[in-house]
Amino acid sequence: MLSVASDMEIRARRANYGRRKSICAEGFDPTAEDDDDEVHKVVHPKTDGQRKRLESIIGKMLMFSSLDAEQTQQILDAMFERTVVPGDHVIDEGDDGDNFYIIERGTYDIFVNDDAKNPQHKGTYNGYGAFGELALMYNCPRLATIIATSPGSLWAMDRRTFQRIIVRNQFLKRQQFEVFLESVPLLSTLTKEERMKVADAMVTRNYETDDVIIQQGDPADYFYMLVSGRVVVKRTGDDPSRPNAEVVLTVYSPGNYFGELALIQNQPRAASAIAEGKVKCAVLDVQAFERLLGPCKELLMRNIPLYEQQLSEIYKDFNIKE
Repeated sequence: MLSVASDMEIRARRANYGRRKSICAEGFDPTAEDDDDEVHKVVHPKTDGQRKRLESIIGKMLMFSSLDAEQTQQILDAMFERTVVPGDHVIDEGDDGDNFYIIERGTYDIFVNDDAKNPQHKGTYNGYGAFGELALMYNCPRLATIIATSPGSLWAMDRRTFQRIIVRNQFLKRQQFEVFLESVPLLSTLTKEERMKVADAMVTRNYETDDVIIQQGDPADYFYMLVSGRVVVKRTGDDPSRPNAEVVLTVYSPGNYFGELALIQNQPRAASAIAEGKVKCAVLDVQAFERLLGPCKELLMRNIPLYEQQLSEIYKDFNIKE
């Protein structure tokens, strides 16, 4: 499904390039302050049960993770429910984009036309996922046809609300992280477009003094890049005579990254990472890490001998003490 999504995004960018005039005519500018935000707010009434269901769904989606509380409430207000039966076409390839859709339940087939305009089955959504955003983000026609194959329910958001909140937020986040990402040596092998995809997928997390960012022994779920502050990496259990004694392995400063070893080796966390003062991290979940930092894997693998050397030095110190 990831390869299908990536292919459609490439096609959307190309379609966007060929439609510059229509984009200008539409007049949406993510850098402009919208004085008519209050006028353009859309509210579709919902029961408490519907609102709780929708809140639970969007809370799990990366696209909404960087929105503030007010933006999230506007998203909840603007979405409306659409029920479908088998055979319903939710969107059709070539049509103008009107809504963005989130699946609550049901199964949906994805079709993309080949060069002869014959629909080819590319995948299936099984009760979870979202679609329709590319036509709204890149102002291009629909790139696929989505057909319901079972009774189902979707939540839809109109084009204007999507652009006013989601597209603008994404643009501002890119601006925020652009300079930082260029300063991270790990990402030097990525193109600017690849770095921007990393920025789109990143979530900002803030920590206070002594907050545990990573706990030794926990499953690996996120990759961290340090934006500001200092992070101390500590490990326990290496001294047989003092199993609870902590040893400081290293201290990270802005531009450093951590948490990748457990993701690469699919192992529990080998050490704890603790905030020293106020800390801001840019975080990628494991799926985004694998999809976006694949070109950097060779560089990441080079760090493994360094970690092993650090542990060897620790063991050596313990042997001297004994």
